[in-house]
Amino acid sequence: MSDIVYHYQNPSVLNKTAGSDELFLSKYSEVQKKDVPCFFWGKLKDPYTTSRCLITLSNVVQSSFNLSPFQLAMLKDPIVTAGNEKIRFEGFSHCAGVYARVDILPDGHDGEFPGNGTTNVDFNQPMISALSSVSKAENVVLSVGKKEVAIAKEGQKIVERKVPLPTKWIKGLASVQLFLADAERVFTFNRIQTLQLFQSLPNGKPRTDYYLIMRGTKPSFSPVKSGNGICIGGVHRLRLLEPLLPLATELRVFAQPAMQSVTWQLYFGAVRFSLSISRDAWRGFSGEGAALESLIEDVPDSWIDAVDKFSYANHEFNPTLLSIEEGLDLKKVENITGRLSAMGLLGYDLDENHFFYRRLPFKLSRILSLNPRLKDAEKLLEEGKVAITLQTDNRVEAKVQGSGVNHFVVLEGENEKCTCTWFSKHQGERGLCKHILAVKKKLIS
Repeated sequence: MSDIVYHYQNPSVLNKTAGSDELFLSKYSEVQKKDVPCFFWGKLKDPYTTSRCLITLSNVVQSSFNLSPFQLAMLKDPIVTAGNEKIRFEGFSHCAGVYARVDILPDGHDGEFPGNGTTNVDFNQPMISALSSVSKAENVVLSVGKKEVAIAKEGQKIVERKVPLPTKWIKGLASVQLFLADAERVFTFNRIQTLQLFQSLPNGKPRTDYYLIMRGTKPSFSPVKSGNGICIGGVHRLRLLEPLLPLATELRVFAQPAMQSVTWQLYFGAVRFSLSISRDAWRGFSGEGAALESLIEDVPDSWIDAVDKFSYANHEFNPTLLSIEEGLDLKKVENITGRLSAMGLLGYDLDENHFFYRRLPFKLSRILSLNPRLKDAEKLLEEGKVAITLQTDNRVEAKVQGSGVNHFVVLEGENEKCTCTWFSKHQGERGLCKHILAVKKKLIS
């Protein structure tokens, strides 16, 4: 990517005080989001593998593990992002408990990027049929535009038009990217090991958790935990990967430290396929609330707007680098990251270890509308229903008025407890309850 040079009328200023720091970014009107009709146009260098990955992605999007047929009809197909010499196709299962992505890397295409942008299309049967018939020696041209995605081959052109991006997906994008950012690579398998592993995949839909374990050099799925095994709920969902296994040269497995998600990344040269599954088959990423902790502290809208423009210009967002270069506290950078993620603007690349940028409509109002627990917490504060009853250096106790009952919150170090039914049921695994959120927000207000 060529260097981008900005000219500022005034310098940015960082004011530091004993308890906080404030960054005032100089306005850079030179960074304007271009309204271009085409984001990418060019040939695919490995059209056969790419088409098989896109078919598998479509299978993920058409699958469901806990929704009714009526709910299935309400959701659509892939999100497509072009920029930084990469094309990314993303999608969720209908229940939002499985997230998949196809990354076409710079060596996987021969084309041009007139601009960077994101669109959302519906892969209908003509597109699936065209992808299914792609041969290894065939020339395939892909185009990604503001209002459509198209492939052309042997005089045939299939066009898919833009459709609305489901709200459920925006909520899922926020949680899954933050889980990915926390994930660590645990296993790497070659093709033979990968095929051996999936031969041990249990039949049917197991009702219990399974574990990915090693027996010598041979990996397998087992209902019994041993050693450093990875816990996998709803292991049958991994069958979505089976059509791609014979083509992959490598499989890498990444686990979120608390096992709230596990990501399976297959490699095909300049093409990657990622599949992330939630902790249980009935749990969707859209309801996990992973971003709530970073949304507690308010961040000026001007900061969010400035970082959004910075991310758009550079096609990526590196929180650690921003913290170092601008002298910002890591907690504030986490808040900015959480807000951009909550609006669906950030994805995460495990191999490159940083966020990439999606160009979606920039709406700060999405943060509250897509996070009802945060909205409810603010309402509790506005109505004066939160009272701090004890506050010491390492312990906070509070009383929160509910509907006919008082809830009691205790914050002690990294441990957080509440007497509400949400906390009793989930024990903090699906994000903070509204009462803990309200107490934490009151402490910093």
